[in-house]
Amino acid sequence: MDTMETRRNAIVNFINENGTVSFAEIKKEFPNVSEMTLRTDLKFLDEEKRILRIHGGAKSVQTIIESDDFLGKRFVRSIEEKKLIAEKALAVLKEGAAVYLDSGSTATMLAGMFPDESRLIYTTGLTCATELSALEKPSVMIPGGKLNRYSQSVYGFTAIKELERVNFDQAFMGVTGFHTSTGFACGMSDEAILKQMAIRQSEQVIVLMDSSKIGKKCSYTFCDFSDIDIIISDGKLPEDFLAECNRYGVEVL
Repeated sequence: MDTMETRRNAIVNFINENGTVSFAEIKKEFPNVSEMTLRTDLKFLDEEKRILRIHGGAKSVQTIIESDDFLGKRFVRSIEEKKLIAEKALAVLKEGAAVYLDSGSTATMLAGMFPDESRLIYTTGLTCATELSALEKPSVMIPGGKLNRYSQSVYGFTAIKELERVNFDQAFMGVTGFHTSTGFACGMSDEAILKQMAIRQSEQVIVLMDSSKIGKKCSYTFCDFSDIDIIISDGKLPEDFLAECNRYGVEVL
């Protein structure tokens, strides 16, 4: 890997770690790189959709879209971890339960494992719905709303109002990032409100998240430990996070 590519990767990592940064902060982080070179780097990275340039700085793509990247790219990351999480989630799925299934690559993997049983399943993930379409017995519902082309999901006021009418036994929620200062969060305001509604309407809330989500800041908080019953992960969650789970009585699988 050449120096330029190494530097640009480092810039992306710095922006992702901090969410939104000013150009002054970028210059401070890379003191040996000229201002002109940094601006060229930011322009290139923006065109490649790896960051978003804003007035006076840059923002992580993670804080702009619901997912941590284009969904297609996420499917090829941490496949074994996602499979492990999906298998654990399947073990806590209650027979005949009315279920809310969030969007995302891990949720999609879980959807592909759902048993062909009579139950109500609401999902905002189009890829989840595609997987569930192979089943004959469940009633699969997709709420109306706007299309998020990045995460292949539905969001918006219409979807939120539809979920308000449904009572779920279990909600399987995805997470874009968790940080001590933001809690469990995602990158879109409407998406956060939709997730909050699904949580509010659910008797049991189960969060699906691999350890890579820890430490990631996102713009919109949708829940905290007190809203969650179970967190299903890859067995690599840090000790301080596990301590908070224990403090709030959240079961970790």
